[in-house]
Amino acid sequence: MTLPPQRAHFSTRSKVRQMAILLTKKRNKLKATQFGLPGQRKYPMPDASHARDAKARASEEFNKGRLSAGEKSQIDAEADKKLKGK
Repeated sequence: MTLPPQRAHFSTRSKVRQMAILLTKKRNKLKATQFGLPGQRKYPMPDASHARDAKARASEEFNKGRLSAGEKSQIDAEADKKLKGK
């Protein structure tokens, strides 16, 4: 079965979970404070699902050398705030 690209899935062990989706229209409406890097409008976090994803992506980018330690800690701090407010 082929899934449409906007409904991409990934497998975690035997569970299948849906990835967080954020359409351009909704992303453009987000306040700067809802991003992990507000000045660049990167790592959007409108909800807990996106916050978890932002932390994971930031770790990947940091490990690849594409993100500084300061940027990663800023993203993690913003995500932690969002996750504590669940």
